[in-house]
Amino acid sequence: AFDFDYPEAALEARIVATETGLDEAIAAKLVKIGQTARNLKGHGLDEGISTRLIVYAATLIKGGVDPLDACRMAMARPITDDADIRATLDHAIDATFA
Repeated sequence: AFDFDYPEAALEARIVATETGLDEAIAAKLVKIGQTARNLKGHGLDEGISTRLIVYAATLIKGGVDPLDACRMAMARPITDDADIRATLDHAIDATFA
């Protein structure tokens, strides 16, 4: 088996932008939120936000969904139903897009 880690932030943002056609600056914000969630792994989260979930959020944004709503729907809600962790992720989303 192979162990894989997440790509470096700039590369991950390019991947998201290339896969979805979303502006790379917005893709970088999504990656930043993903990194924040990944830092919570082992501190209330069993898993972080995958690149795939970031791509889902980018796809929603590209389709006209508000970025805050897209991040909550595609990135935060799928990984936890813990109210405190969701609040922490929502705060990170709000701060990133402020």
